[in-house]
Amino acid sequence: MPNRIARVLLALAAGVIVPPLAAQDIAPLPQMASVDAPTLTVDALLANSARQSPQILEALAKTRAADAKRLTAEGAFDTVFSAEGGSRLVGYYGGTYADTKVSRPIEDWSGQVYGGYRASSGRFPIYEDKNYTNELGEIRAGAVFSLLRDRMIDERRFGRVSAEADQAIADAERLMVAIGVQRKALDAYLSWVAAGQRLAIYQHLLSLAQDRQRGLQRTFEAGLRPRIVLTENEQQLLRREAMVVQSQQALYAAANTLSLYWRDAEGRPTIPRIEQLPDALPQPLTTERPAAVQRPDLVVAQVRQRLVQDRLALDRNALLPRLDLQMEVARDIGNIGPGGVSRSGNDVRLGVKFSVPLEQRAARGRVMQTRAELDANRTRAQWLDEQIRAEIDSIAITLDATARLIDLSEQEKKRADEMATAERRRFDMGASDLFLVNTREDSAANVALSLLDMQLRRIIAGADLAAASGDAEALGLR
Repeated sequence: MPNRIARVLLALAAGVIVPPLAAQDIAPLPQMASVDAPTLTVDALLANSARQSPQILEALAKTRAADAKRLTAEGAFDTVFSAEGGSRLVGYYGGTYADTKVSRPIEDWSGQVYGGYRASSGRFPIYEDKNYTNELGEIRAGAVFSLLRDRMIDERRFGRVSAEADQAIADAERLMVAIGVQRKALDAYLSWVAAGQRLAIYQHLLSLAQDRQRGLQRTFEAGLRPRIVLTENEQQLLRREAMVVQSQQALYAAANTLSLYWRDAEGRPTIPRIEQLPDALPQPLTTERPAAVQRPDLVVAQVRQRLVQDRLALDRNALLPRLDLQMEVARDIGNIGPGGVSRSGNDVRLGVKFSVPLEQRAARGRVMQTRAELDANRTRAQWLDEQIRAEIDSIAITLDATARLIDLSEQEKKRADEMATAERRRFDMGASDLFLVNTREDSAANVALSLLDMQLRRIIAGADLAAASGDAEALGLR
């Protein structure tokens, strides 16, 4: 193509008539990779991007990690089995004992319930008298309850709440990443389709000049036109040919960018072919203005605020004294063992344990720190909510304005096309000159480009509204 332009310039400088340009003179787009779909639609692109985009896959992996963290936090409430035993192999006393226990944490009272069995044989010293049981052992069951500190919340329950918050945050951030990726994919798709539309406009301009050049060549050979008219039209051919080449390059660059979001089954970027271009821009996304904003980043801020509130409850819990209640029922079974008759019958025990720190500086400091963090998070969430609402309102204003501008541009394009067609007829009848014809055609092309830009702005504004309001369905995520 550069050689073709150079030849035309040299010919014009020498005053030589250049043969008319043909369609095959226009450099074709470089060969691009093929895909299965004959026409690449916006729905197909968004579905492919949601399924294959590396950023979305990475965010999904983070949600799996958060799910695993939640499972880890649940481990604090697992049932535990324990066993111990011992025997004196040498010495005056030869007692042997074994003790097993199964305990289950109580979630609401920060205690536990348990049951156990122990058995012993032989003799024990007085300081190990508790190891004695009847011949068939002892069974027992009991429970421990927290009456003040840790009754409403404790480290285990807060750990689970924190894991649930991380899970919700990871899911919201995954959706936030997916919305951002889909928004960029839509931008790339619109740029590609718009580049194809611009190329079609410039190719139409070039085709008009090519047809006119062939007619001028015939009239010149018949002695009805001067040579300068062919030279003037050749200048227009060269200028429009350059526009077509630039548009082809822009289309290929847009297709290359689009390949980041259009991938094959193995996840490799695939450059769409020019044959896959749709005939027109897609319809704008339909998203209603939400009454209540539920965008993922706002959800993240709200979840973090609730987590800080739970942490404040945990810090306040540390200011309470500890008062634990323990109850246990035990019964030895079988014949009386070496420990004597005192092991027979039911054994019911009830106890309390009380403790309180005399100074609460650490706990009070944590409460003050968490309150300050809660105020900061509340202000941040409020600001984010106001910012999102202002963004949505601005997008709505843009949508209303572009709708009116598109209507005006469509009317202007209709008249510009009529003027260009009329001017070509006048030129064919000898009532106009080439300058006016080219001016009318260029004006009609500029109006068509302006209309294309207005339509593109409306679609982009619709996509912005979907992203700003967190409309995942409109962006092909559900």
